[in-house]
Amino acid sequence: MDRRQMLRGSVGAGALLTAPMREAAAAPAGAGDGFPMPQPMRGLAPRLPDPDSSRTLLELGWRFHEGDVVTPLPQGHHETYLSVKAGNALGAAAMGYDDSDWAEVRLPHDWAAGQPFVETANVSQGFRPRGIGWYRRALRLDPADRGKTLELHFDGIATNATIWINGSTVAHNWSGYNSVHVDLTPFARFGEETNEIAIRVDADAKEGWWYEGAGLYRHVWLVRRAPVAIVSDGVHCDPRLRDGRWHVPVVATLGNVSRQASTVTVEAALLDPKGREVAIGRADVAVPVLGQADAVLDLDAGMPQSWSVERPTLYTVRVRVVVDGKAIDERRVAIGFRTIRFDADQGLFVNDKHVKLKGVCLHQDHAGVGVALPDALIRWRLERLKAMGCNAIRMSHNAPTAELLDWCDRMGFLVMNENRLFNPAPDYMAQLEWLVRRDRNRPSVILWSVFNEEPMQGTEAGVEMVRRMAAAVHRLDGSRPVTGAMNGSFYNPVNVSSELDVMGFNYYQADYDKFHKLNPTKPITSSEDTSAYQTRGAFETNAAGHVITSYDKESASWGATHRDTWKNIAERPFVAGGFVWTGFDYHGEPTPHAWPTIASFFGILDLCGFPKTAFDIHRAHWVDDEAVVAIAPHWTWPGREGEPIKVSVSSNAETVALRLNGRELGVQKVDRIMGNEWSVPYASGRIEALAMRGGKVVARAMHETAGKPVALRLTPARTAMAGDDEDAQPVTVSAVDAQGRHVPTANLMTRFTVSGATILGVGNGDPNSHEPEQVAPNAGSRSLFNGLAQVIVRAGKGRGSITVRATAEGLKPATLTIARADIGPRAQVAVVPQVQAVTDWRRSARFAERPAPTLAPANGDNNSWDFVKSGTATPADTQPGWRVYRTRATPWKRVAAQGGTITFERVAGRAELWIDGEKRAAKADAAPGALRASLAPGQGPRTIVLLVEAAPSMPSGIVGPVAISSR
Repeated sequence: MDRRQMLRGSVGAGALLTAPMREAAAAPAGAGDGFPMPQPMRGLAPRLPDPDSSRTLLELGWRFHEGDVVTPLPQGHHETYLSVKAGNALGAAAMGYDDSDWAEVRLPHDWAAGQPFVETANVSQGFRPRGIGWYRRALRLDPADRGKTLELHFDGIATNATIWINGSTVAHNWSGYNSVHVDLTPFARFGEETNEIAIRVDADAKEGWWYEGAGLYRHVWLVRRAPVAIVSDGVHCDPRLRDGRWHVPVVATLGNVSRQASTVTVEAALLDPKGREVAIGRADVAVPVLGQADAVLDLDAGMPQSWSVERPTLYTVRVRVVVDGKAIDERRVAIGFRTIRFDADQGLFVNDKHVKLKGVCLHQDHAGVGVALPDALIRWRLERLKAMGCNAIRMSHNAPTAELLDWCDRMGFLVMNENRLFNPAPDYMAQLEWLVRRDRNRPSVILWSVFNEEPMQGTEAGVEMVRRMAAAVHRLDGSRPVTGAMNGSFYNPVNVSSELDVMGFNYYQADYDKFHKLNPTKPITSSEDTSAYQTRGAFETNAAGHVITSYDKESASWGATHRDTWKNIAERPFVAGGFVWTGFDYHGEPTPHAWPTIASFFGILDLCGFPKTAFDIHRAHWVDDEAVVAIAPHWTWPGREGEPIKVSVSSNAETVALRLNGRELGVQKVDRIMGNEWSVPYASGRIEALAMRGGKVVARAMHETAGKPVALRLTPARTAMAGDDEDAQPVTVSAVDAQGRHVPTANLMTRFTVSGATILGVGNGDPNSHEPEQVAPNAGSRSLFNGLAQVIVRAGKGRGSITVRATAEGLKPATLTIARADIGPRAQVAVVPQVQAVTDWRRSARFAERPAPTLAPANGDNNSWDFVKSGTATPADTQPGWRVYRTRATPWKRVAAQGGTITFERVAGRAELWIDGEKRAAKADAAPGALRASLAPGQGPRTIVLLVEAAPSMPSGIVGPVAISSR
């Protein structure tokens, strides 16, 4: 999709558009009042294609406990002995742990987003307590999956995590930004026997000085593949231009979990944007048992369409593993044909065309949802940036979610992909290597940044660290340069710039010329700049109230205003471009203030994605293919009649004229970078700017004085949503006057209800607001801040409609109806009903005569009786006999309080069931069958004994699952 299409859904503050919708306030929307009232995009937003059909979302049915769960110390030798054995984790990681009173949550989940703001909490993390939390999830696997390659993929866990599968520790992770891939295969259980996933998340561990959220905040997947299959992130297919023709070298790495070496055929095909085959290749590869092997192919693509910022044309590489003519595994990778070149004198060239990086730095949180952003909201945020003329994004300071980069590939952004932790030690080098493997095929990614503002950047140790990290990147990807974001030490005799392919300046704009003169062959880009302050909708600074003017006059001591910063970059062709700090406001780092401010002031757009005046400043800087004009401030200033008000106009035209109530206020030659200003005595009415080229008006912007608010207005981002229980979008809440004009000074409380959808969160962009951002699923409240608030909704299932209703005291309510299309949800792993499984038993030797039910191994005897699991048959014996099965189980809280039932799904052989020394049930038939008994209420562990008499030559024992359930 090109930028003109994107503009239909997001326009600048100077635009005058009508947003038709069903609402109670029957007045034209959008009145040139300083608020961008975009026309909602019609139709459905596209859904990202899944590149890996072997994976299924695992996001429903999770249980969550906020706070740590103390693991009990093992008592005695026997418990100690077992506690250090595989499958015998204690506490909340244990197989049979009682999580019945934990909250049920849906992923992605950021538990910190629902926390109150607390003055004693960390200022950089937005004054929100984070702490420790636990997640648990039961999982059943089809017996048909036995022998397959099975994995769990956690796309992001904030922050440090330990993961257990079936009571065994399977992963430790030390970052909140990298994916965790768990090999489930050796731990898996199939059929009726459940698998238990337990995760302890330590969100007190900090990696950044900004809000990082807490919990399983990105997607989670169950992966099921053939025994011989392509490994995760195992396809490298970045195009190369050779001898005037494009080639796609394909390397597919295969793994083999089967019990024998296998030779398979790997087939790679290049598909054009319409899905037609352009080239195809095949290679046979032998894959050793529990080993890996590479299939290497080369596809001659000829002269395909190019990928560019303006036309982000994507092709697809389809890689299949073929056995006996049948595809047993497939991966699809989106690629783009483009060249990149950083020149020390002329900056960046894409496809041999000079491109200036018009970029922003992004953190990953949004009002209301914290860091758990729905995919559709990520796309909406990028649409806002695209409408501003932004063409580049720095992922600061961490690996982004894959879906963000998927959208960048499709929308035409250039990406500086950044590593989080500056450390070449094995655990941290693995994070860097994972990032490169995951993203090295993407046309959007043009730079790898290995660090940000590291104090060791001017030391010999820092040089050695960068040298190793850069080498690891180049080993995995030979087509993209490595950079680092330096904030000093550029001229130290030893500094890390010597190891960077492209020099990255964080601020220090006065050093551009000096560094270029001393290092004439080193390409330069601004990796971070600006750090200007603005409060959206405010035009006077109130230091005591922590409010900062939006006139682009204030910035951090190390930065500069938006206009001054871009002037320094635009005037120097050898500077490839810049990345404004930041595209959006974010929770935490409330510089230059502290409590009670809980969010930043740096954003071009606020926490909700509502634009500040910086948005139009950069539209004038960056948009070339259409006329831009915008006015700041709004024109509603009651009580200031006759007082001079500074009017700022941003435009990319040749000249601009200003009018007040039809009276000419003068014509100025446009200063595209620094803007134009007038001092205008305030009079209510209409102020209008006319942008001209060759004396002809090419664009207009207008504000009108608004009256008192009389009604509410609701504006969606899109007029339709997918009924897939996943699609999400922001709905804007605003107040209008009797003529339907937005009132930019309204700061009243609004209340709303939603049907046909779920409220994910609310916000208003106020960095000083302590109102809760998470409310009930279908009702809540939020005050307007300088005229605006936002409700983020997630659509329900199936065809129907979504209704949002907003009310405020003394105002006419608004009702918005959004169509919900009959689009099926993505597949989710089925939720397992919550029952207490009884899985672990001690099994005696065979006795010729019926033993007493009190028979038990001696305390500490771990050798005389077998350790067996439910569902494990005892092999047939030629002689009849008896065996004793014993266990101790503590019923879950509800059963302990109210009583319940213990159910043996299948017992083979005649049997007697004894509970706490009392016979409770019997089974007279030797054929496999069920056995049930009631459990009386009672606290503490129960002794469960099953006496089983086996028939000659017949398997016996507990051959099915055992569970305790409530009545």
